[in-house]
Amino acid sequence: MDASQAGAAPIRRAVIILNPVAGRGQGARRRAELERLLIEIAANSSVEWSLIPTQAPGHASALAAEAAAQGAEVIAAAGGDGTLGEVVNGLAGTGARLGVLPMGTGNDFARSLGLGTDLREAVHALFFGSARSVDLGRTQGRWFINVAGCGFDAAVAERVNRGFRSLRGTPAYIAAVLQSLLTFRPAAMRLTADGQTHELRAMMCTVANAPTYGGGMRIAPEAQIDDGLFDICLLADAGRIELLLAFPRVFRGTHVTHPKVTMLRARHIHIECDPPLPALVDGEVVGTTPAEFTLTPRAIEVIAPGAPGRYNEGQSIPAARSRAAR
Repeated sequence: MDASQAGAAPIRRAVIILNPVAGRGQGARRRAELERLLIEIAANSSVEWSLIPTQAPGHASALAAEAAAQGAEVIAAAGGDGTLGEVVNGLAGTGARLGVLPMGTGNDFARSLGLGTDLREAVHALFFGSARSVDLGRTQGRWFINVAGCGFDAAVAERVNRGFRSLRGTPAYIAAVLQSLLTFRPAAMRLTADGQTHELRAMMCTVANAPTYGGGMRIAPEAQIDDGLFDICLLADAGRIELLLAFPRVFRGTHVTHPKVTMLRARHIHIECDPPLPALVDGEVVGTTPAEFTLTPRAIEVIAPGAPGRYNEGQSIPAARSRAAR
């Protein structure tokens, strides 16, 4: 069902799916804090909520699909962009709404949604926010809500996901970029975007539904999550020193004027590379090229910040009673 057809029924039940290993274990460390905030902010409510931890990679998708099938109207991802991507894959097409509780490494979609990274504000928005229809992308048999692509950024994400002993967030991405520069090799790329073909030797192609990834890197600064188009950042082959000198510009979004960068917009992209490049989907490396990326406009409703005390296109939300799973 299209998200726009979900209607404005009152919310009776919300399920929070917590990834304990998100943010280098931040999910587990902050679970008690999250539960306190849920109880506090949803006090005296008639909405029932439950919190369920994931147990393995991919578990969040199964939990989200099960919660939607059992009638939960809102299902929230408590974790990072990877957790969010898994929950989206369990929810897409169900009509249930998506909530976002930023507890991960990058939390980029939360920023794009206007939530920022403050957990208290995100919990408040979960119960007192408003529903917003946003676009979804699909590639490699998976839905994505933030950023996908292939090449250098996928290699960086793979290093970030392996972990750094004392780093998370933006410092972890910077360290991964520096390491990846030593070993990554560009590929001959053939990219077709809405029928227009581009052939070049490329470092990466980023297919963005939202403007940032990697903890605030503005890879596609003009991207909007509900405009019906991907913003594509295509980086041609660049030397290590050239790339290193230009890299800081991505935090301001000014890299788009670099001579090795081409920005495109399209709804359907097909990419072939020789040799194949690793593919990135919402912070997770999933297979390699060839890959197709297709956008579905306004495919899911997300709970976004709204006027205090209001919810669901203007309906008042009752507060919630807790039923945290142990």
